[in-house]
Parts: sequence; structure tokens; C-alpha cells
Amino acid sequence: MLLARSRFYFNGNLAVLQAKTTAAKAASKASALPALTLSRKVASVSRGGVLGALTRASAPKLDKTRQFSTLSALYQRSNVHVIKPRETDPNEDAPRKWPVNSSKWAGYWLIASAVSVFGIVVLGGLTRLTESGLSITEWKPVTGSLPPMSEADWIEEFDKYKNSPEFKLLNSNITLSEFKFIFWMEWAHRLWGRFIGLTFVLPAVYFVARKRVSPNIAGRLGVISVLLGLQGAIGWWMVKSGLDNKFMETDNAHPRVSPYRLATHLGAAFVLYWAMLSTGLQVLRESRWIANPSTAVADFAKLNNPVLKPFQRYTTLFCGLVFLTAMSGAFVAGLDAGMIYNTFPWMGEGIVPPKSELMDPLFAVKADGSDLWWRNIFENPVTVQFDHRVLATTTFCASFALLLMSNRFKPFLPRKAFLACHTIMGIAMVQVTLGISTLLYLVPTPLAAAHQAGALALLSAAAYLGAQLKRPRVPFQNIVSRLHNASVVKSGFEEVAKNQYKRKTTKLPGSL
Repeated sequence: MLLARSRFYFNGNLAVLQAKTTAAKAASKASALPALTLSRKVASVSRGGVLGALTRASAPKLDKTRQFSTLSALYQRSNVHVIKPRETDPNEDAPRKWPVNSSKWAGYWLIASAVSVFGIVVLGGLTRLTESGLSITEWKPVTGSLPPMSEADWIEEFDKYKNSPEFKLLNSNITLSEFKFIFWMEWAHRLWGRFIGLTFVLPAVYFVARKRVSPNIAGRLGVISVLLGLQGAIGWWMVKSGLDNKFMETDNAHPRVSPYRLATHLGAAFVLYWAMLSTGLQVLRESRWIANPSTAVADFAKLNNPVLKPFQRYTTLFCGLVFLTAMSGAFVAGLDAGMIYNTFPWMGEGIVPPKSELMDPLFAVKADGSDLWWRNIFENPVTVQFDHRVLATTTFCASFALLLMSNRFKPFLPRKAFLACHTIMGIAMVQVTLGISTLLYLVPTPLAAAHQAGALALLSAAAYLGAQLKRPRVPFQNIVSRLHNASVVKSGFEEVAKNQYKRKTTKLPGSL
């Protein structure tokens, strides 16, 4: 009996020693992790302690005589403060404070808004290809949302269109039924724009007022909302250029909107789409990191690696190149430059057209010819098409170079970024095929619309890659690192509790 009791006390002391060692290892591992200092500017960090809650939860499982000797010292020395983990939004307990991370529902809403912008860009391309953009000669942001409700209303709208240069010079034989088709195209495009404005601004006000988004995201929502309002004004500014009576004073004039204003309108749409998509991806990525801090810490190590900086810079330049190529396509569309030189890769007798066609003196307005070069770049259909060919070829080669670089940087890239590089290459191949086919077949509407959608799809893939490679904000890294540290310490506490429980349930030798 004496030997059995001695063995019991020896096993008990051994369990306590193991518990101390486990807790010490957990504390050492937590202190060795990066980003342990929390920025004082972060307002949503709970100044309570998750570790205190964890200790209280683990305490009933521990022998009270051993609790303070094994755990209390570690807890008292730890000053790690993190957001209290919850199954729902971690910011619900502090609605009056700006959170560090945004609600995931804001991310889903931003992605849905981006999809809606994608749709209106495609519809806008169809409106231009069917020459429907000048069918509505007035801009009524509120009352214009209602279409003609009676035959008299349709006749009134048709009479307004008859006063436009497009009707007088191009569509003088158009019937009322044909007018209705082009009217519905332009009306649907404008109505969709109003829908996007309402479905973005109203939820944005809610998320900001309820402080469900971080200050950084709230600022972005404000900028996007302002740009949405400007986009409507830019659209009318573009349409108004096609209603100018100056076309009536020029021989053989073709009423069309200004290519500069068309490029501005399309460029603003692309910027809106990119802003919504990239912001939504950032919000969703931060939500996933909050839910899984251990994975987030591993991602931070990759994204903060200096080896990855050249790849990140190249990705930024690639996104700019994709946008620039799309804007050159807007000038091709605005000048109908796709209707000339319908061969590829040749332009006439060579790959490069004659210099006299590229720099035609007829496009210079000033007497000294100082505006010759830039007016030919933006107003000469031959030069505009050649520029677009060069930029498109450069973008395709840059996509291939991006693919090769991704294979080289594969050990350092996040998996989603590596897959995005392959997706970009695939979309680029499809886009080049669509562009050449559109040119060879004299710009048929389905191919031209698909080509415009392909440009936005390529920008989407580039924006996704950029979002995956973007380094998170330092305050957010601190938050996630502290959540990870707390989970490490919690696992140490649970192991201690498990060992204590096993010791208590161990039966004495010879006992019943």
C-alpha cells in the first residue's frame, strides 16, 4: 500500500511538471510569432481578454490546488489583447466604434455590384453597336425612368428624335417600330444605370451608418458613390456630343459621339468595376483570415516576403497595360476604326501602314502642325487601329511573361495567385481570338460585344490577381496575429486540462 501511494504522488507530480512544460512551450511559441504589438489607432480591439475567458472556461477542468501553479502565472504575464472571437460578426459588440475588419456581407454586396456593372458595360456596347445611343435626346434623371405609356407618347418621342442630326442625315427613312427598338435599347441602358446607383448608394449608407465596415472601406464607398453620380453625367455629356448641330454644317458628316467622351465614359465604368471588385475581394479575404488565423499568418509570411516584390510590381504594371489597351479599343469603337484594314497581321502591304497614313497632315488643326502627332494618335482611324494592335499584342505577350514568372515564383506565391496567372493566360488567348475575328468579319455585333466583354473579363482576372498579392494593412496583420497567438495559448491550456483530467481519473493500484 505504501509503494502504491508513493507511485500515485510520483505520477501526480510528473503530470504537473508536464503541464508546466506544455504551458511554457505555448507561451514561448506565442511570443515568437510576428506582429505582437497592436497599433493604438485600432479602435475595435477589445481591451478585455480572450485569455481570461479561456482560463475561466478551462478552470473547472483543473484541480483547484494545481490551477494557479500551472496556469495563472502564464496568464498574468500575458498582455495580448485581441478581438473577442464570435461565431458571427466580431464587431457586433461595439456598434459605435469603427471596426478594423468589415462585414463579409459588405464584400458579397460589392461583388454583386461589380457583376451588375459588368452587365451594363456589355449592354452599353450593344447599344453602341446597334446605333441606339442617340435615340433619347433628353436627359431626365428622375422622370426619364418611365418609358412612353401610350401611342401619343411614342409619337412625341419620335418627333423629338426627328429633330436630331442622326435622323436627318442617316435614319430619315426609319419607321416608328424601328425607332421603338433603338429607344428600348438606350432606355434599358439608362434604367440599369439608375438601378446600379440605388443598389449601391443605399446599402453603402447603411453599412457606413451602422459601422459594419472599416474606415478604409468606408472611404472607398464614398469615392465610388461620387464616381457613380459622375458617371451618369458623363454619359449624358457623351450623348450630347452626338446631338450637336455642327454635323449639319459639314458635308458627308456621320453623326456620332465624341471618341474622347466615349473613352471617358467607358474608362469610368472600368474604374468603377475595378474598385467594386477589388474592394469586395479584400473584404472577403479579410473575413476568411479572421475566421482562420493560422492560415492567415502563413499567408502574411508569403505576402511580406521581399522575394515576391518584383512579381507584385509586374502585376501592377500588367493591370495598367490591360486598362490602357481597353481604352485604345474605345477609340477604335468611337471612330469605327475596325471597318478598315480588315486583315491580320497585315495592314495593306505590310504589318505597319505607310507613314503618310499614320501621320496624315489633314488631321492637324493648327497652322504650324504642332498638334499633328497627338491628333493622329487619337483621331486618325488608321493610327488608332494600329495602336490598338500594338497594345493588344503587347498585352498578350505580357500575359505569357506573367505565366512564366508565376512558374518561377511558384514556391513563394499563394495558390490562388498562381491559378489566377493561368486564368489570365487563357482569357488573353480567347480575347486575341475574338479581336482578330471581329476585325476579319467586319465587326459583327455578337463578336464585337463578346470582344468588349472579354476586355472586362481580362481586367477582372488581373484585379483578382492583384487582390491576392496585396499585402494587408499592418493593423489588420496585428489583429490576426494576436488571434493566432490566443489560439496557440488556448491549445496549450486545453492540453494542460486534458492531462489534469487524466490524472484525476487514474485509479490507484489495488483500488476498487
